[in-house]
Amino acid sequence: MSPAAPSPRILVIGTGDTKSDELQFMASVIKEAGGRPTMMDVSILGDPPYTPDYSRHDIANAAATTIRAIAESGDENSAMAAMAKGATALTLRLYEDGLVDGIIVLGGSMGTDLALDVAAVLPLGVPKFVVSTIAYSHLIPPERIAPDLMMILWAGGLYGLNSICRSVLSQACGAVVGAAKHGTKPDRTRPLIGMTSLGSSCLKYMKYLRPELEKRGYDVAVFHSTGMGGRAYEAIASKGDFAAVFDFCIQEVSNHHYGSVVTSGPDRLENAGRAGIPQIVAPGAIDMVDIQAWQVLPEIFTDRPYHAHNRLIGSVTTSPEGRREVARLIGQKLARSDARIAFLLPTEGLQEWDKPDEPLHDPEGLDAFLDEMRRAIPPSVTLHEVDTHINAPAFSAAALAIFDQWVAEGIIPEGRR
Repeated sequence: MSPAAPSPRILVIGTGDTKSDELQFMASVIKEAGGRPTMMDVSILGDPPYTPDYSRHDIANAAATTIRAIAESGDENSAMAAMAKGATALTLRLYEDGLVDGIIVLGGSMGTDLALDVAAVLPLGVPKFVVSTIAYSHLIPPERIAPDLMMILWAGGLYGLNSICRSVLSQACGAVVGAAKHGTKPDRTRPLIGMTSLGSSCLKYMKYLRPELEKRGYDVAVFHSTGMGGRAYEAIASKGDFAAVFDFCIQEVSNHHYGSVVTSGPDRLENAGRAGIPQIVAPGAIDMVDIQAWQVLPEIFTDRPYHAHNRLIGSVTTSPEGRREVARLIGQKLARSDARIAFLLPTEGLQEWDKPDEPLHDPEGLDAFLDEMRRAIPPSVTLHEVDTHINAPAFSAAALAIFDQWVAEGIIPEGRR
C-alpha cells in the first residue's frame, strides 16, 4: 500500500473550459472522501474558470509543442491526440516523482480517447477510473484498455450537473479514493507465471499446474480467455512482467480472425514473444469461436455445431478449412517471437466439448487442424506432440516437465519459497 494512502493524491483530468462544474464537483467529493485532488486541464481552445494545478499550456509543453500549435493543427482529432501525448507524458512523470496515487478522467468520446492513453502508461495497481459517455462500448478497442481500468457510464451528464450526474460522479470519486487508500499493489516477491484458460467446464489443466507451480515458489495468474482476460494477459506480457507463460488457451486468436466481439485485439499471442518471455503454448479451444448467445448466429456458422455456455456466451466450431487458416495464423505469430517457445500439440482433443458424445465433437476438423499445425510451426519453435487430450493429466505433466527443464537450464528464473 502506498505511504500516501491515508490521504491519496488523485489526479483529476478533464477539459475545464467545458466541464468546469463537473470537475470542481469531483474535486470537492475527493476532498470529502479524504483524498487530495490535483487538477489537470486538457482543454484546447480556452482556459477554465479555476486555476488548475497543471494547465493546458503545461500539457502542450509536455508534448514538446505549444497550445497554439495544437489548436491550429488542422482538426479536433489531431489536436486531442497531441493533448493525449502531453497528458500521458506528464502523468507518468508525476507518478514517477511520487505525486500521484490514482487518476480519474472525465470525458465523452474525445476525453475517453485521451483517458485510455493516460491509463495505459501507469503500472498495474495504480487506481485508474474513467467516467465516460461511451463506457463499455464496442467503440473502445480491447487492446487500449489497461488491465485494471475501472469505468462507469457518465449517465445524464454530457452538459451540466444534475442529480443523476452528481450521483455518478460521486460514486466514481469515492471509488478511486477508496482504491487508492485500500488497494493492495501486486507482490513481486515470487516470479510471476501467466497462464490462460477458459472455465474448468471447458479446460482443466490449471487445476493440476497451478498448485505444482506454487510448490516450486511461483506466483500464478490465470487469465480467463474471453476477450478482456486475454487483453490483460497481453498488456502485462508487453511490459515483461512474467517470468514465463503457459499460454494454453489461444482461442481469442480464432475469435479475432472470425470477427467475434470476444477479442483481445490483433496482437494476441505476440507480446510475450516481443518481450523475450519464455513461452509454453498450446491450442486450447482454438477450434471454437465465441459469440454472444443472445444474438442470431452469423450466417457463416449456421450449419456448424453450437454450444450455449450460458445466456451471455456460446461457442460454435469452425470448419476443417477454417481451422487450417487459424493454424497458419498461429504459426505466423509464433515466428515473430524473440523468445524460447515450446508448442504442445495434444492429438486427442483441444477442449472438453470436443470429446466423443459431446456437442462439439468433430474428428475431421481436429485432424485438419493437427495436420496444418504441424506444417505451420516455424523452425524457431520446438513442437511437442502429446498423444492425449488437453484436459488429461498427461498433458499437464508434459508441460510441467518442459518448464522444469527450462528452470534447470536457467531459461526461467528459479522460484522463491
